[in-house]
Amino acid sequence: MSEEETKVEAATEAAANNDAPMTEEAAPKKTGMKKWPIVVGVVVVVLIAAGAGFWVWHEQPSFCNAICHTPMDPYLPTYEAEPGQPSVDKWGNEVADASSMMAATHRAQEGTTCMGCHVPSLGEQISEGANWITGSYVYPLEERDLDQLTEARGLEGEQFCLNEACHNMTRDDLAGMTEDMDYNPHVSQHGEIDCSECHKAHRASVDYCTQCHTESKLPAGWLTSAEANKLQGA
Repeated sequence: MSEEETKVEAATEAAANNDAPMTEEAAPKKTGMKKWPIVVGVVVVVLIAAGAGFWVWHEQPSFCNAICHTPMDPYLPTYEAEPGQPSVDKWGNEVADASSMMAATHRAQEGTTCMGCHVPSLGEQISEGANWITGSYVYPLEERDLDQLTEARGLEGEQFCLNEACHNMTRDDLAGMTEDMDYNPHVSQHGEIDCSECHKAHRASVDYCTQCHTESKLPAGWLTSAEANKLQGA
């Protein structure tokens, strides 16, 4: 075979090789399609982490204070107050000892958050959110009794405090715990009295008995009924 024929044959073979379909091994691999599960997985993890973080924040007083700052601003200091130290109540009145405010003592002793006591239904949260957005609320917020606080959950008022998660006892148990007091506040000789008549979360608690028994000894920071009635905002 001449040199010229050899060159022609080589050129023909090269052209044939270029036109031939690429084999499976030679074909470039498409890696883009294999990346999307990783991307989706990362997005899902981020969303779950963000959702979990938001839910934890949702149960903190800072959430209430940040989202509904106008009506809730005065409540945060009553929660963050240190028992045994002076503080202020939700109306700005001086409190001699923050241990008289249940919000402060429950936080300090049990680490209780807002949602630990206030367990709203979904309907309540939607309603309150709508009222805040539209400005349809009274400011300062009106003080609610236990029946109002538990109404949406279909519970009796006293179950706000007397329940398995908090004070797992009966009124009789309470009366037994305070039977050594001069005036046992948990004996219902004057009829059933709501816990919230004495125990206040965001202001100094009040000795209901002092309406008649003015000589009754007060716990630290507590007020007599007469003193409570003079509070600004009461």
